Amino acid sequence: MSNRDLYRKLWEQDNPAFVRVLRALPADQLDYKPHERSSSAGDIAWQISEELRSLCDLIGTGEINWETKPRPATLDEIVAAYEANAVRHRDALASADDAKWDSPGRMLWEGQEVMKSTVGALCFSFFLDAIHHRGQLSAYIRPMGGKVPSIYGPSADDTGGM
Repeated sequence: MSNRDLYRKLWEQDNPAFVRVLRALPADQLDYKPHERSSSAGDIAWQISEELRSLCDLIGTGEINWETKPRPATLDEIVAAYEANAVRHRDALASADDAKWDSPGRMLWEGQEVMKSTVGALCFSFFLDAIHHRGQLSAYIRPMGGKVPSIYGPSADDTGGM
């Protein structure tokens, strides 16, 4: 199995868990943060969606030009954006061959280069970062008044307690 095929397999396996976690956020609590220095739940959810969108750009152009964009007002809009980005990402992955996957890629932060590697390595880096942020959100959900969904197995909220 190629590195690209491994990424596709892992991303396809994890994508439903991203959607479950995003949908589990209480829609009226997007400004929740456990500490003043923490990001809000809505901002983290939007970042996950934007990271996925940026991977479509990376696969298409070899470059991510990260710009912080204001998040949508509602959870439904964030989830819809994530799901649309997931479709675009799946399509981009299907059209990328190994040469594209192994080609040079870079990430710019507001115009300045901050990361440089292969397209594939940057995809893995962003995927792992999104998993990290999904974990943050899963820790926010219960204090926000929601129920934590299954991610890699049942949660106490799925099973009625473990």
